[in-house]
Amino acid sequence: MTHQFHPTVLREYDIRGIIGETLGADDARAIGRSFGTLLRRAGGKLVAVGYDGRVSSPMLEHALIEGLTSAGCDVRRVGMGPTPMLYYAEASAEEVDGGIQITGSHNPANYNGFKMVFQGRPFFGADIQTIGTMSAAGDWDDGTGTVDTRDINAEYVERLLAPLAAIAPEKLANIKIGWDAGNGAAGPALERLVAKLPGEHHLLYTEVDGNFPNHHPDPTVEENLVDLRALVASKGLDFGIAFDGDGDRIGAIDGEGRIIWGDQLLMIYAEDLLNRQPGVTIIADVKASRALFDHVSKLGGKPVMWKTGHSLIKSKMRETGSPLAGEMSGHVFFADEYYGYDDALYAGVRLISSSVQLGKSVTQLRGEMPAMLNTPEMRFQVDESRKFAAIDEVKQRLSGTDADVNDTDGVRVTTDDGWWLLRASNTQDVLVARAESFTAEGLDRLMGQIDEQLAASGLERGPQAAH
Repeated sequence: MTHQFHPTVLREYDIRGIIGETLGADDARAIGRSFGTLLRRAGGKLVAVGYDGRVSSPMLEHALIEGLTSAGCDVRRVGMGPTPMLYYAEASAEEVDGGIQITGSHNPANYNGFKMVFQGRPFFGADIQTIGTMSAAGDWDDGTGTVDTRDINAEYVERLLAPLAAIAPEKLANIKIGWDAGNGAAGPALERLVAKLPGEHHLLYTEVDGNFPNHHPDPTVEENLVDLRALVASKGLDFGIAFDGDGDRIGAIDGEGRIIWGDQLLMIYAEDLLNRQPGVTIIADVKASRALFDHVSKLGGKPVMWKTGHSLIKSKMRETGSPLAGEMSGHVFFADEYYGYDDALYAGVRLISSSVQLGKSVTQLRGEMPAMLNTPEMRFQVDESRKFAAIDEVKQRLSGTDADVNDTDGVRVTTDDGWWLLRASNTQDVLVARAESFTAEGLDRLMGQIDEQLAASGLERGPQAAH
């Protein structure tokens, strides 16, 4: 028996597709058999399995477990919850050898997919391609695994509270926070969490609904924060926190309704952490603001610019021993007192903790940040066969000049005006561009340089692609 996947579903960081079109139960079964076979051959046995709130998730869970058990793995079902709860199930129990979360992340409701952990490390890139080659060859071991179910929601939420344990209760008594779960999988855990938090809390859309009736659960898109902004304003709250569909990415606004982007959140976390652990390495992706890297340096930390992608960042953290990392997209990774994976609920608790430890409100911390002018992440369609080649051409042209180029992930060019970035997406047939400057004129000049490079490769910054 063999299985062929649709060519679009085996991505760089995870597996993702459209239910009924490119992804279904047979795919889930083959993923289970391949992952299970790999784990058994590596000496592992027990896999934790969780799923998000999408309508198709229980069906995929059933088929995935069939595949895992038929490869001889035992399965621990942790049920519906955010992706970080599955990561917690894998990281906190010594006997668990791997983990798979069924989730469509921040994609539209008709998508779903899989995020995986293999013996404590991210499972991505070549690992995911191996799933495809094993399935195509029917290279599977046979066995009979067992299945048990364990509710870890309460235990997981208890662990989220740890950053506040050493803070005097009176310092937390007056906090007022708004939370938006976006009808995603984090809702029930969030309800349980805020019931245990001091202060005043107002919640939006905690009922899990895979059709996302109120707004799309992607907190990096400004229009998805409209309801949270209104809540913070009407109730006079200190700040607001929003989650994506599977609870591994955080979005935030301050008390004045200003967005706190992923790199700006990292500035707050870094300031707090560097007070306690001077000189540590802090990692951010190539899309992050220069203000963040400058801030970390000024505070005596070691800033490292790295490739975009949660799996790539986690691997770099392990390599460098970094206790904190993050991405523009709202993935934040804490390894100082936590497990090193991206958990937006934990990041929310850490924002409370950082604000109190630094003795400043979140609004004050946001207000102290340098006023940089930057573009949103611009994504535009480029043929799959051209996207990496075009970036190589840009690198080639710039190599003969005195341009200040960082080619960690694409091309990031620093000039007197600021910086601009062009990189190829690992998950879609798009190029991603971003620029940041101190002035509007500088931003125009930087955008001109991007357009110039694109034109030289026969491309243009045409219609924006969907995220």
